[in-house]
Amino acid sequence: MDNEVEVLEFDIGLGGGEGEYDDDDGGGIDEEELGVATGGGEIYLPEVDLLDLEPCEGMEFESEEAAKAFYNSYARRVGFSTRVSSSRRSRRDGAIIQRQFVCAKEGFRNLNEKRTKDREIKRPRTITRVGCKASLSVKMQDSGKWIVSGFVREHNHELVPPDQVHCLRSHRQISGAAKTLIDTLQAAGMGPRRIMSALIKEYGGISKVGFTEVDCRNYMRNNRLRSLEGDIQLVLDYLRQMHAENPNFFYAVQGDEDQSITNVFWADPKARMNYTFFGDTVTFDTTYRSNRYRLPFAFFTGVNHHGQPVLFGCAFLINESEASFVWLFKTWLMAMSGCPPVSITTDHDSAIRSAIIQVFPETRHRFCKWHIFKKCQEKLSHIFLQYPNFEAEFHKCVNLTESTEEFKSCWSTLVDKYDLRVHEWLQAIYSSCRQWVPVYLRDTFFAEMSITQRSDSMNSYFDGYINASTNLSQFFKLYEKALESRNEKEVRADYDTMNTLPVLRTPSPMEKQASELYTRKIFMRFQEELVGTLALMASKADDDGEVITYHVAKFGEDHKGYCVKFNVLEMKATCSCQMFEFSGLLCRHVLAVFRVTNVLTLPSHYILKRWTRNAKSNVILEEHACDVYTYYLESHTVRYNTLRHEALKFVDEGARSAETYDVAIDALQEAAKRVSQGIQNEGKIPISNGKVRSHVLNDESHANYTSGCQEASLSQHMSKDDLDNIRKLMNELECANRKCEIYRSNLLSVLKAVEDHKLELSVKVENIKISMKDGI
Repeated sequence: MDNEVEVLEFDIGLGGGEGEYDDDDGGGIDEEELGVATGGGEIYLPEVDLLDLEPCEGMEFESEEAAKAFYNSYARRVGFSTRVSSSRRSRRDGAIIQRQFVCAKEGFRNLNEKRTKDREIKRPRTITRVGCKASLSVKMQDSGKWIVSGFVREHNHELVPPDQVHCLRSHRQISGAAKTLIDTLQAAGMGPRRIMSALIKEYGGISKVGFTEVDCRNYMRNNRLRSLEGDIQLVLDYLRQMHAENPNFFYAVQGDEDQSITNVFWADPKARMNYTFFGDTVTFDTTYRSNRYRLPFAFFTGVNHHGQPVLFGCAFLINESEASFVWLFKTWLMAMSGCPPVSITTDHDSAIRSAIIQVFPETRHRFCKWHIFKKCQEKLSHIFLQYPNFEAEFHKCVNLTESTEEFKSCWSTLVDKYDLRVHEWLQAIYSSCRQWVPVYLRDTFFAEMSITQRSDSMNSYFDGYINASTNLSQFFKLYEKALESRNEKEVRADYDTMNTLPVLRTPSPMEKQASELYTRKIFMRFQEELVGTLALMASKADDDGEVITYHVAKFGEDHKGYCVKFNVLEMKATCSCQMFEFSGLLCRHVLAVFRVTNVLTLPSHYILKRWTRNAKSNVILEEHACDVYTYYLESHTVRYNTLRHEALKFVDEGARSAETYDVAIDALQEAAKRVSQGIQNEGKIPISNGKVRSHVLNDESHANYTSGCQEASLSQHMSKDDLDNIRKLMNELECANRKCEIYRSNLLSVLKAVEDHKLELSVKVENIKISMKDGI
């Protein structure tokens, strides 16, 4: 037989000795080293009369597998792990004719293996090989049996005691009965840790289970992958069918649809349309892959005009690497017409963070605060148990601090008080506080009505439909039920908005205006802020000529006040609480300033269309186009505030001395005469969009606003007939402008009525569909 030997092969195992393999890290498992491993395949056990024997040269076995099982059984008794080292093949037929089984600590690890193209070790492993010479060599005889041709007993390292031998890789074996129990518990939604606890209790100890939690985790992962591979065709068939029925149904597959599929994304036409209305802020929810759900499922959601979650697309992420997230975000952006959101909220994940930086460089990225709080309960469970007040103090530090300096000071006090300054996880989340602590995020729109609330869109869209036992064969039926339920809730909210009148709690024209513009839920939130102004006092703190600064606080609580800067001429206000920037609704502090400055209605730039009942309408209601009454109030408010602002400046200057006072009195008397003349000549003053073109009070500028002065200036260059013609044309132009404004208001009213009627009809149709379905 020796003359037939041609090829020498070395089967170097991929495993790292007795090191564990975690399925979250990637990599592979050496099944030769594991013996029976975690996958399928036949289990070979040595014959009963050989179980207690020690290997020696000349021993015969019926097969190579029997020899390997015998040596592995011997190794278990002694306390070491085995693997296959080398083999020889026959030149005649390529069959293996010689094998060498060695101690897993044989040889030395090649430090250059597993290097990437950048020459960096991708996943460094613990060094476990120490050059042990212990081995068993077998070769095949002409009879077909295998004989021991060499045996080395001695080891150059300590052996493992009996109570730890189950941790050695070649002895970690999942029996058929254990696999059946794991399959049952996995289908019930249990994780590997709880399953191992059940197995230990069932078998009477970890050493009797015969494998570790890592093996259980790997087996469960392989189960999921096999299940996905079997069901992925159902996913593709569903997506192809939906696209065939409606070409606006978008789906994409990363990889070859027929062979190597890694990730799948889809967005139905309604999701894509919803994004055009509510795509300013987005939540990317991946909790279904990392929490109680075992599906690698993720989805994009937003918030509609009723504050309800709305879907923007879904994905199956079989491969959850940074590259997969980059592909997904680029694909989703393409489906959403290439328009990135203003802000995006995700779980605290480094791969997601890196992908967002690449795909959405201009989008404000926020980590979900609710998930960080939940993780905090896990990481600091001993603190929560030992100090009952810690949780409340932690929430107060994060949610209720009003400035970055206050947050930093509060955080420092907290970690010192509970001796947590060196806590690794806590320091890690503090280093990224700009991406989850509200005080750093209030200048960006996230569509949340409160700083302290948890957004309803996060981790809730599919709750009640997809659960721990859902598999892909059931998924789309439950997915469609969830979409139908969400749609019904939106229809009901539309119906309530159109057919129920809210109770007004003040005589304010602004409240009436808001009740007719906003949806019911959003109006109720605005009403809270408006009523809250009754408990506030707004006092002027500074006036630089253009911007007036107000201090707004509850009576007797000046130390808790807010700063509101109000530009009277532009009708724009900003508050230190930044509620409008964060939620799109004005805070009570700005509304309190509006109250004391006689701003009777909401300026149009503070009415976000996405919160109105016409949010999904294509009709754009222009400035002051709500109704004639609102039009009058807004223009009157602007005029009133402008005049008062300038008059107060004039009074301050005129009262400085007796001389300036006399001049001021003369000027006021002259101004009174001109105002009286202006009232008599009302209609001859040039108007632009319902506002006087200038508010300057000096004599030279006033001459440009009176027809008498215009005539005096023009008469130097024109004849009387020319001036008469100009006056006639100006009057006709002003008359035409008035008619145009009336026509425009009437047209917008008609368009608004059409949109309302269309929405009312759609609600009725949906209600009929629902009632018919209930009847069936």
